[in-house]
Amino acid sequence: MTPRSLRRDLALRLSVGLAVLWLLAMTAAGVILREEMDEAFDSALQQTAGRLLPLAVVNQINAQPELAPQRVARIGSHEEYLTYVLRDADGRLLLSSEDADPATFAGAPRPGFRTTDSHRIYSASVASGAYVIEVAEPLANREEALLEAGSALLWPLVILAPLSFLFVGWLVRARLAPVAALSGEVQGRDASDLSPLTTPGLQAELLPIRDAVNRLMARLRQTLEAERSLTANAAHELRTPVASSLAQAQRLVAEAPDGPLRSRARGVEAELKRLARLAEKLLQLSRAEGGGVLAEAPADMGPILALVVEDFARAGQGDRLDLTLPAEALPLRIDPDAFAVLARNLIENALAHGDPTAPVTVALDRSGLRVINAGPVVDPALLPRLTTRFERGGSLAPGSGLGLAIVATIASAAGLSLRLASPAPGRSDGFEARVGF
Repeated sequence: MTPRSLRRDLALRLSVGLAVLWLLAMTAAGVILREEMDEAFDSALQQTAGRLLPLAVVNQINAQPELAPQRVARIGSHEEYLTYVLRDADGRLLLSSEDADPATFAGAPRPGFRTTDSHRIYSASVASGAYVIEVAEPLANREEALLEAGSALLWPLVILAPLSFLFVGWLVRARLAPVAALSGEVQGRDASDLSPLTTPGLQAELLPIRDAVNRLMARLRQTLEAERSLTANAAHELRTPVASSLAQAQRLVAEAPDGPLRSRARGVEAELKRLARLAEKLLQLSRAEGGGVLAEAPADMGPILALVVEDFARAGQGDRLDLTLPAEALPLRIDPDAFAVLARNLIENALAHGDPTAPVTVALDRSGLRVINAGPVVDPALLPRLTTRFERGGSLAPGSGLGLAIVATIASAAGLSLRLASPAPGRSDGFEARVGF
């Protein structure tokens, strides 16, 4: 599952929150606006009725009683929002506006306001009910006015919402820039870089995190340095007594007569040789972890690999090695001694754990160094653990379990990649260790 982005999450939530708050504000404003508009329109109905009623009564008093109901023509060509009718106490129509529809005023009038399906009507009377006026306004007129007012409130949201989203995104990005810088500094480090974090411009909430990480790395650095120092010192101090003991064991083997004593002396000699190899491996691991893997200038690694293979040939194992070198120089910015240690451990691992009757392929090209040996397939679940110290993967072959750990340490310090595969690519068996450049 892809982790959620803090910056994107904040920008999205703030933008949605602003939009929701704006919509809520619009809704509340719409409700209040409707109430205020209803009051204003009702007041207009009352004022219209109050001004028309005296004029209409005077007009009726001066009119001839036998005349038909009068219809007042409107002045000019405009839409008539308010219509009215004037009736007598018997309900007989006396006077009306030009667009007044008698069906709108159906039913017995009653003082005050009433609402029909299509109109809002206000009734008023004078002279003890002798004259009754009703003024009507279409409800559609109020809905149209409310819709226009709501649109006026909505358009700023439509225009400003994208701008506010962009502003929120910019603001979140700007304020979280120190977090991104801290994350980039941590992410850009390899496992061997335990120097303190120095990200500038961190907010007060992030300073304790940086300081706590720095304290943790300082403790880890001290622990690793103590471990490397112990390993290096122990291995170094063991070299002289082991070498002396091995010389004494070899002398004992030479001087002892054939029989159980010579056999035991040979066993002691073999164990001392194994202890000497272990001390050498521990020194190599300590040096790899201590740094100094990168060289100041690139050097051709082809001759270095050829010398390593020549050492195995002098030890009587050259007939098992199939070496392929590039036709052109292959300069790499890695210390030649470190590359030799890396190559030697890969080849030793292949010779020790591979099929003794099959050759070991050692190939160097611009893509990397490949060492391939025949043999049984290694369980895929064990492959990631083979670069762990003293991990032998269930092999019964002699060895210390440090070879691939040394290779992985040198490769990581030099910025190279190490990939283990079993079966070897293009084969049904075997094992391949590939150091990618």
